[in-house]
Amino acid sequence: MKIVLFDLPENWATLLPLTFTRSISNIRMGLFTSKERWQKIFPECSIISLSAEYVNDNNFLDIEDEMLYINTSLLPDKHTIATIKKLDLHKGIHKNGQLLAYKGYIKYNEQWIKFPFAEVKFLIHPQNLHYQKALLQSEDIASTHKDILYLQYPYQIFQWNEQIISFDFENFVLELPKGLLSHSNQLIGPEKKLYISPKAKIEGSIVNTNTGYVFIDEDAEWMEGAMIRGPFVLSKNAVLKMGAKIYGATSIGPHCKVGGEVNNSVFFGYSNKAHDGFVGNSVVGEWCNLGADTNNSNLKNNYGEVKIFNYLEDKPAGTGSQFCGLIMGDHSKSGINTMFNTGTVVGVGCNVYGADFPAKHIPCFTWGGTETFEEYALNKLFYAAQEMMKRRHQELSEKDKALLSKIKEITEYHRKTINYEEK
Repeated sequence: MKIVLFDLPENWATLLPLTFTRSISNIRMGLFTSKERWQKIFPECSIISLSAEYVNDNNFLDIEDEMLYINTSLLPDKHTIATIKKLDLHKGIHKNGQLLAYKGYIKYNEQWIKFPFAEVKFLIHPQNLHYQKALLQSEDIASTHKDILYLQYPYQIFQWNEQIISFDFENFVLELPKGLLSHSNQLIGPEKKLYISPKAKIEGSIVNTNTGYVFIDEDAEWMEGAMIRGPFVLSKNAVLKMGAKIYGATSIGPHCKVGGEVNNSVFFGYSNKAHDGFVGNSVVGEWCNLGADTNNSNLKNNYGEVKIFNYLEDKPAGTGSQFCGLIMGDHSKSGINTMFNTGTVVGVGCNVYGADFPAKHIPCFTWGGTETFEEYALNKLFYAAQEMMKRRHQELSEKDKALLSKIKEITEYHRKTINYEEK
């Protein structure tokens, strides 16, 4: 069986700015990205992702009759997985009119989807006749699967992170070989809820598993004095700095360095929050750096509903929650003492600084803060990205440059809302 993880255009757009640089299948929650999780669920299958054309996987599969299509906004649970595995050929499942999975054939049909900010090409989309046929051949599972998690907005990443950590731990971790927690550490709670890779380093810390699972991956380092309340994930080669205070549910992706105080947040990978400062109810993309004493508000002073910028609606929209902090796209940075207001959305390739709160929506490729904004020239961004990536023994490839150039092209609309000149 070959599997296609497909993004619907509307879901991809409402998850911006995180999806400017990736398909939904490469969003990290819990222990893994969505694609990594589905690969573990179907270990014998080859998997590709179909999203906006410019972020698609390059290794397109040959079209054949028997392929399994899975909507990447679907977050798996044991009941849905069992239903998908039992699908007959030319049958699928849907909920509330959203196709969740289909076994058969959906012919690719290129179509430009017009969003408020640009037109973007997709290969699978609701107007596709083959998609509509698959939807008609699918069964509504609303009555039997009431608690399906369907990812549509960035804030759901941290809101649902606890459930996904539990799913990943219970399905993929319990049988793994474990390392031992040394006597310099203090464990509060059941040991069965703690996993430490034999190749991880952890000394002089306090771990509380009464509040949830704690997972420490191989070659991760947990420095002295860190205090953790689960659920918590520290991924491969990630570093938790001395004296860090982490509240669950928090996931720190591979090669991240995190210190200070963090609450219910997700760091995708290769990003730094190495110093003191508070980040809560937030999602930070890849290759980001939060300067010393960067803080975000995650609760309004009037305890009202938080609104964040929605790219599909081209305006702020309600989250239905009192808690929402910072959503930051890839390759963005903040200077020391930066203050982000409740529900701030920072695009891709931004450099934010200043002594006051910046705007709550900072368009992609913006340089500046509370008083002045300039357009972040691509050559300067490329240089900064290359220098940061060298520190992780990575290289900014020509493919990376082409991706960032494309994003700058399609986000021109939002940059025109700010009065600045390119420097």
